[in-house]
Amino acid sequence: MSRTLCLILLTFEAAAICGVFGATNDVPTYPAAPSRPPNIVFVLADDYGFHDVGYHGSRIRTPTLDRLASEGVRLENYYVQPICTPTRSQLMSGRYQIHTGLQHGIIWASQPNALPLDSPTLADKIREAGYATHAVGKWHLGFYKQEYLPTNRGFDSFYGYLTGSEMYFNHTRCYDRSGSDWCGLDLRDNTTPVFSETGNYSAHLFTRQAVNIVKNHPPSKPLFLYLAYQSVHAPLQVPDAYMEPYQDIQNKSRRIYAGMVACMDEGVKNLTEALQDAGLWDNTVFVFSTDNGGPVWAAANNWPLRGAKGTLWEGGVHGVGFVRSDLLKQKGVINRGFIHVSDWFPTLLGLAGGSLNGTKALDGFDQWATISDGKASPRTELLHNIDILFPPAGDTSYPGAFDTRVRAAIRSGDMKLITGDPGEGEWTPPPEEDNLLPTSFSSDSPSADAQNVWLFNITADPEERHDLSQQYPDVVKKLLQRLQYYNSTAVPPRYPPDDPNCDPAKHGGVWGPWE
Repeated sequence: MSRTLCLILLTFEAAAICGVFGATNDVPTYPAAPSRPPNIVFVLADDYGFHDVGYHGSRIRTPTLDRLASEGVRLENYYVQPICTPTRSQLMSGRYQIHTGLQHGIIWASQPNALPLDSPTLADKIREAGYATHAVGKWHLGFYKQEYLPTNRGFDSFYGYLTGSEMYFNHTRCYDRSGSDWCGLDLRDNTTPVFSETGNYSAHLFTRQAVNIVKNHPPSKPLFLYLAYQSVHAPLQVPDAYMEPYQDIQNKSRRIYAGMVACMDEGVKNLTEALQDAGLWDNTVFVFSTDNGGPVWAAANNWPLRGAKGTLWEGGVHGVGFVRSDLLKQKGVINRGFIHVSDWFPTLLGLAGGSLNGTKALDGFDQWATISDGKASPRTELLHNIDILFPPAGDTSYPGAFDTRVRAAIRSGDMKLITGDPGEGEWTPPPEEDNLLPTSFSSDSPSADAQNVWLFNITADPEERHDLSQQYPDVVKKLLQRLQYYNSTAVPPRYPPDDPNCDPAKHGGVWGPWE
């Protein structure tokens, strides 16, 4: 047996002995809360590509994001989910989607589906700790009943939209599902539909609302502000002025996309200036995160990572994230601690001095010491997902183990295992860099059409170019055992059929609760 394989297997055995595998994380140890609870501002960008932030070498300029990241801690081993709803559900619940029934697809506006009510949200728990809580922008965690609206899930106020995407200027959502053409307005101030903002760009609206919240916030009470931008999700729309600096980008979609990024960066600048003007910035923990990898078919880019939104490749799950705060003990650094979007629940709740009483066992870990002090991450393993409803791929490769036809992925230490159909696995260079041509699949991998097991050392090979599954079958088997374990803890996926009662025409032309 090679020395490398011995080290890998020893890592697995040591972790098992220490109780890492299969352990729940329901009783984290929180550091002492600050004398004044910090304000917490969480900005979530939608469909924002890994390569599309300036500090990752993008042609698109993001001076605000670059500056904030350089003043804080850049998270470069940070993971989200491949698509919208799962990431938002794990942020708000601290639990893997296999434990909430949201492991397949997104929540469509026409589905009677939502983040379950069986455990409180992050907003519930932070409000319980004495915070004012406000949500602005995209919800996408279900709304078919009143109890699933943001103002019934822990937020004092909500200004934004409930579905997964819409038009940026007229704030409507239309699509054809189940043979019906359902169309309606999707913009609300708390629970009241807003008809008066047609023509006003959503990034401007959401920034304005966030700034107003900050301006009117009483300084005697800590603030939790969740700003989930629509930007930069399709459709590709932006005021012309934001495209002017990018006229040299020949690809029109990419040019519009660049303008959308610039507008979002401006919005973050306006928000942070408002926090400074209100005297809140010095005691604020500011978090920026993407929700999933960028869709290359909608002008986003994840270079040099493999894959895109909706896939289990790194281009679908490796997020852009950073934390900026004067409360950080280390600043201006790159942190490579192993962090997942589910970790924000215990991390931010710990900063708020809150309690986990009443919550179900979490899959997230408190990462503040990792982020602030540079200590080792408590996370050693990450379940990306197990989706038993996704069409199976190929033949069972390891009889008696986890079914390799099932779409799943897991990371343990440096090693990542993918099974089933992970989605398109190309490497897509930025459209404006004509000298870089798309790279084909690694020559040491079998045909992607026939294959349903991949193993990568992500630390050594973050671009997933060298499949190790044939070289280390024992590691594959170990990780298949872990997938089997996680699958045994999963609740059934919830993905109900469309309900025609959702039709906005039945509800005043507006998307909203129908049961």
